[in-house]
Amino acid sequence: MQAPTKTYCVIGDPIHHSLSPAMQNAAFAAKGLNCTFIAFRVPEAELKESIESLRSINIAGFNVTTPHKTQVIRYLDELEESTAKKAAAVNTVNNIEGIFRGYNTDVYGFIEPLRKRQVDFQDMHVLLLGSGGAARAVVVALAEQNGIAKLVIANRDMQRANELSNLGVGLGMKCEVIPLDRAQDFSPSCDLIVNATTLGMNNESSVIDYEHIQKGSIVYDIVYRPLVTDLIENAKYAQASIVYGYEMLIEQGARAFEIWTGLSAPREAMKKNLLGIFGEPT
Repeated sequence: MQAPTKTYCVIGDPIHHSLSPAMQNAAFAAKGLNCTFIAFRVPEAELKESIESLRSINIAGFNVTTPHKTQVIRYLDELEESTAKKAAAVNTVNNIEGIFRGYNTDVYGFIEPLRKRQVDFQDMHVLLLGSGGAARAVVVALAEQNGIAKLVIANRDMQRANELSNLGVGLGMKCEVIPLDRAQDFSPSCDLIVNATTLGMNNESSVIDYEHIQKGSIVYDIVYRPLVTDLIENAKYAQASIVYGYEMLIEQGARAFEIWTGLSAPREAMKKNLLGIFGEPT
């Protein structure tokens, strides 16, 4: 007899933009697994009840996206030490015989595209836009790289920016905090610009125009839908190197797949699924 179908999901709000269901279902199919992945919209006020519901149906595992990556921790049983506990943010949960264990695959997902490009972080100045759950993963990932000279954190909410700065300082980084509307004052001198906000998801204009992006610098937008955001357009015009959000999406999703299944992730099948939706970037 065939084993019962294992169900996985992603929770967040908004959730309609998520490509995780299509990507993970393609991965399950590629490996011949009897698993399915669906999306649930979970408003902030309903997070506790939603986690209880996922427990009651014995969900096999789930992803967590905006705005729940930090708040979900209070409803989990365990945290993985080197990522989730360090970042104080979770994007992947595995159900281990009723124990909900939280991981942060965003840490790996963020840094892997830069590793593949063999980026040299020595004396690098980094500008990070945002200070939410994804930004926390970015800081943890960057803190593990040797040689970064300075991290500038730009955010609207200065209290949250300072909290993120404290995380970075605690991990041995030199950090500075600025308001988001001053990002352009700092971007021309930065070697790496990372957008870890949702700006661009609804085709908003970037807070950084092409004249304030250094030629030859790296611009990394973690927004993956649309594939080409206004920031990416500006970076192309400025002749910067581009890292697309879909690259992080694949890598964090692949690591989550491996946590859930114990199998190596079929990255090519996942990439083919995503780029079939997007079309290859030019």
